[in-house]
Amino acid sequence: MLLTGRSPSLQLFWFRQKTSTPLRKSDKLRSVHNRLGRLDRIYVRAPIYFLTACTAQRRPLLAKQDVHEAFIRFAKQGPAYGVWIGAYVLMPDHVHAFVALDAERVNLSALMKSLKNVLSKELRERGVAPPHWQKGFFDHLLRSQESAGEKWKYVRENPVRAGLVAHSNEWTYLGEIFCTGLSRGTFVMCVLAFYSRVW
Repeated sequence: MLLTGRSPSLQLFWFRQKTSTPLRKSDKLRSVHNRLGRLDRIYVRAPIYFLTACTAQRRPLLAKQDVHEAFIRFAKQGPAYGVWIGAYVLMPDHVHAFVALDAERVNLSALMKSLKNVLSKELRERGVAPPHWQKGFFDHLLRSQESAGEKWKYVRENPVRAGLVAHSNEWTYLGEIFCTGLSRGTFVMCVLAFYSRVW
């Protein structure tokens, strides 16, 4: 891969190098190459994000069967737009989801706007007055199996910590739409058909 120009992150890297012991240009290029060589272990075409969105004033709007069904319908349509929703938990006042997306086809903001709109439509049809959502959302790029496993264990136990059920498997508003492996304790995105089409 030929680098032309310097991105802000590379400029920062070069600045750090200049503030320490001076290196020859060939050493700098080798060091940049070594760092860039690790990117394939961190960033992939369909990265997996941990996403959280909360209802306005933390109103208990989401843990309802019709909202859950609307969420599942939305998630199942995702691959047509480059989105795979994996493991998720709908709590009364927030939603957690593990999502892989094709960053060349969709971005997180567009995804979350669409999800909020779909669930808001369902709430309006039930006569629930807006606003339904807090502005924004929380996202975290998952970089390792440990990170994903820890997050899933935490998220899965949310209904238990909230006193809604005695055991997480009793909570009906959690599941896995597309296989991430998180619900079985492994971290593997099962979107091989997607990868075979792209590469």
